[in-house]
Amino acid sequence: MEKLLKGKPVADRIKANVKEQVKYLIEKGVKPKIKIVRVGEEDSDLAYEKSALKAMVDCGIEYEVLALPRDISQNDFIENLKSANIDPSVHGILVFRPLPKQIDENVIKNIISPEKDIDCFNPVNIGKVMEGDDTGFLPCTPAAVIEIIKYYDINISGKNAVIIGRSLVVGKPLSMMLLRKDATVTICHSKTKDLQNIAKDADLLVAAVGNANMIDSQYIKKGAVVIDVGINVDENGKIVGDVNTDDCMEKSSYITPVPRGVGSVTTSILALHVAKAALLTIGGRK
Repeated sequence: MEKLLKGKPVADRIKANVKEQVKYLIEKGVKPKIKIVRVGEEDSDLAYEKSALKAMVDCGIEYEVLALPRDISQNDFIENLKSANIDPSVHGILVFRPLPKQIDENVIKNIISPEKDIDCFNPVNIGKVMEGDDTGFLPCTPAAVIEIIKYYDINISGKNAVIIGRSLVVGKPLSMMLLRKDATVTICHSKTKDLQNIAKDADLLVAAVGNANMIDSQYIKKGAVVIDVGINVDENGKIVGDVNTDDCMEKSSYITPVPRGVGSVTTSILALHVAKAALLTIGGRK
């Protein structure tokens, strides 16, 4: 039995839907466009940017990358973000996080337009995730996790789900989304005591810590489903996850690879959100 939960078939199905929406939009005179705002040149950001742009090209979505210097001031960053907000040709804005220390994310999150906030940075969209309101934009990576679970028909109702990582990018919103699927959710983090034993109680284990190969077979219960959200670049320049896949393969029932796992689905969700944002400008959804 194939244990790898590969992202490509999930992403392909989503992108097929996006292509239909893009075709409809173009017929209506709208060319959907994303603007990526990147500060500096972190390897993980560049890797994600490359895959995101490929997804946009595949779906027929226009793109623009605003690459800003690592030492940009907060005021200059805000002015660039405001320009993207008011640009009618831009339907979706993706701000790569975390931002440098001189830029306060608590300020920035309130500036990005909720209608263009395709990765759920603005508190308006975060609040909608907490309420289960589907009119906003879900964070792309947690949405990708849910799509993988759905595609492979993995039943998580009543099951123990453990998320290692508590960020607003993945851990916290994903916990709400899993609760909507009737999972029993535990969130762990760097201060969690006895982390291995808590993880070993999980029927579904999601690793989102940003620490290359941190999760090995000692964290895995026999038969657990393991979702690796991590995107790390090792000392050899290779993309690796938070999970040591080879070591966890035998004990897990299913496991996502890195690359070709969650990341490929995340970029397809991103494209879907750009299309959704563009559709909202003409009065609704297809």
